[in-house]
Amino acid sequence: MTSGEEQTAMARLDTPTRLTPRSAVRYRPLFDGDARTDADPPKELPITPTVLRASRLRQPDIEEVPGDAAPPAPKRAPRPGTRPVRSRPRHPLHPLLYLGIGMLAMLATLAALWVVAGWVNTTLDDLHYGRPRTFQIDAFVGHNESAGIPSHFVALNLHGRLEVIELPGGDPTRAGIYLGPQLYGPNADLVPVTLSFKDVNGDHRLDLILHFQGTQVVFLNTGTGFHPAGAAGQQGPTFRRARSSMPSFAVEADEL
Repeated sequence: MTSGEEQTAMARLDTPTRLTPRSAVRYRPLFDGDARTDADPPKELPITPTVLRASRLRQPDIEEVPGDAAPPAPKRAPRPGTRPVRSRPRHPLHPLLYLGIGMLAMLATLAALWVVAGWVNTTLDDLHYGRPRTFQIDAFVGHNESAGIPSHFVALNLHGRLEVIELPGGDPTRAGIYLGPQLYGPNADLVPVTLSFKDVNGDHRLDLILHFQGTQVVFLNTGTGFHPAGAAGQQGPTFRRARSSMPSFAVEADEL
């Protein structure tokens, strides 16, 4: 830029009509290439890249575990003055110990099965015979049955005493009760009792047979009622024991 042009530029800036601020006069451009107007956008200054200080990174104590698994806990160094804990060697157990445990388990299982089996049998008897144990049956035995109605028989186990009640078909007012044996033992009142009819002595009359716990008691038919077998000869009642693996109860019979 020549001196004439510089004076012209300065004169332009100093004119009061433009109202140029003093900062523009103070920092006016020296060359035409540096001169810019207010409409020109400002030039961006170059950014000097920041150089990071080279330092050695410290490796963490926790090892990286791939996947979603949790990282292991960091190992702690033993404190000074403490002794390391040593694991004691395990001694193998004797084989007889396992044998004894197995036998005890087997005995416990058998005891549980025995209890369950007894409970099941008692429950089935409750469903079939009720409490007290009761059994009913109809039969033609020739006792006032002219109307063609069979006699009705009811067998009871009342607190261990076995009883048979007969209701003749033609005349129920002539009902009779026949006492059977007395049972003794635990749960004697829960023993089921049943009846059957068969000609035992061959007189063409149906005799009464009382069944309980594998035992049979015979009551002979006299045409008007029943009496225990052997009562006529004063030898006491006759017992018939059936084959059974179940334990028997002590019985005591009364003669009628």
